[in-house]
Amino acid sequence: MPLLVLCALSVLLFAGLGVWQVQRLFWKLDLIARVEALIHAGPADAPAPAAFSTEDEYRRVALKGRFLNDRETLVQAVTERGGGFWVLTPFVTDGGFVVLVNRGFVPPERRAPDSRAEGQVEGETSLIGLVRLTEPGGGFLRGNDPANERWYSRDVAAIAEARGLERLVSVAPYFVDADATPVAGGFPVGGLTVVRFANNHLVYALTWFALAAMCVGAGVMAWRRRG
Repeated sequence: MPLLVLCALSVLLFAGLGVWQVQRLFWKLDLIARVEALIHAGPADAPAPAAFSTEDEYRRVALKGRFLNDRETLVQAVTERGGGFWVLTPFVTDGGFVVLVNRGFVPPERRAPDSRAEGQVEGETSLIGLVRLTEPGGGFLRGNDPANERWYSRDVAAIAEARGLERLVSVAPYFVDADATPVAGGFPVGGLTVVRFANNHLVYALTWFALAAMCVGAGVMAWRRRG
């Protein structure tokens, strides 16, 4: 009897996990479809801080305003171009709020702003990019260290505080990845956003259902032997 009870509980557990993975599969497919629609849609106005929703992630937006180049922040990055830094620069929009713009990637030898002076855009300008969610805290096993200018994640609130942005105007709680529009001098290199979602839920679901079926078979065998 204990073996039969164990088999029955295992069947319920594995079947429940299989159903959960099926639900996750449909959620993931819906997410992928929604993001694909957002990144290929025409650019919309960047949401104001009070109007922002996490549903805006990966939305294409257009910004008009000016960069605060003297307040840029370098965040460590590993990209298809190798290791280096993301250049995050505050952008004062015509809407009266600031958005952190990830202008793109620079290799270590282009870390210093004067090594890419041509790309330091001055005055009124415009850009198009993708809305991204803030990355609080830091990277894996490495916390951001603002005091020593060591940044491992694009933490909007922490960067805004370190650069004194909130004393100027309101700051959007998201950042924008600039698109691949070439920059004078070639750096920073934009358009390197990776949009990829792992979708193994069907495999996981089939695995859990297979385990449930095996437990059913084990239970049947145990019942027959008991009989």
